[in-house]
Amino acid sequence: MPYVARVPYAYLSLRVLLPLLLVLLPGLAGAGPAGAADRPVVELSRAQAGTGGSVTVTGSGWRPRALLTLLVCGQAEPTRGVTGGTNSCANADGRAVTTDAEGRFRRELPVVEPPVPCPCVVHVATVTGAGAEADAVLRVAGHAVEPLPADRAGGRLSLLADTRLRGSSGLLTWFGSPPARTLVVTVGNVGTSPVKDPVFQVGTAHGVFAPQWQDQRWRGTIRPGGKARIELPVELAAGAHGDYTVSLKYGGKVLAEHPWGVGRPWGVTLFWVLACLVVPAALFRAGLAVVDRARPRHPVHAARPPRRRPRLRLPAARRPPALPWVSPDAEPPSSTRT
Repeated sequence: MPYVARVPYAYLSLRVLLPLLLVLLPGLAGAGPAGAADRPVVELSRAQAGTGGSVTVTGSGWRPRALLTLLVCGQAEPTRGVTGGTNSCANADGRAVTTDAEGRFRRELPVVEPPVPCPCVVHVATVTGAGAEADAVLRVAGHAVEPLPADRAGGRLSLLADTRLRGSSGLLTWFGSPPARTLVVTVGNVGTSPVKDPVFQVGTAHGVFAPQWQDQRWRGTIRPGGKARIELPVELAAGAHGDYTVSLKYGGKVLAEHPWGVGRPWGVTLFWVLACLVVPAALFRAGLAVVDRARPRHPVHAARPPRRRPRLRLPAARRPPALPWVSPDAEPPSSTRT
């Protein structure tokens, strides 16, 4: 009878599963860093610098090929963000950078004093596409430092529905009047205290440029767990046209973004075309009138009487005998009967 070796079932299972685990473990080990890289990160070459110097800003975890803005902002902390919005930043001395294919960037940023006291940060935010931002602490040597305003009670607003722009362009907009719309959003209070008369920031950005923010107060109270429909006016400059993006920010965070395509004011183009045709014609007519008045005048000659055609006189021999009664002084003779 032949000998049959019996191998335990657990040993066979281990022999099969061991190579599979060796293949899967590296992938499972790399899952943690990949998930962490999805959050944008900003680092500075040094944490303190004086006005006139510069720092090197590096970042990772951003969207590939994304356009970012770098600003030195005051009254800000990474945990609370820029409390005063971009009005607290040195906007004129900011820099822009585009991330590479891996979402990384490196850029030199000049150190300037923001318009408000410190604590200060280097604020990095996306310009287009999905909103993302990150802050890194920066101590500006010699700049004033004041404590941040007390964090208000736990009322926090969150977007509940998609945004939309209500309104349309009229005849005046076709002739260059400022385009206007109404931004309509539905927000909810996810905090623990009511929010009374919140101040929103409405920004309009043209193309890839950073938005220009404007504070607008909404009158009303949103209780905890409640929601409200917010309507805020949005207006562009006269003659504006092209692709715009309308953004809504509250508490230093962007709540919503909505694209806005503004048509070209063709009425203005038509006006200038007519002006280019009418004005030269009017100038030409005026020039002809001036030339006509300035040219010398010649004396008008007296009208000459029309020449009379000479009478044709026949010779005396060929003249017919004049009858006595034909003469103008002669009277016809009285007739006598015999």
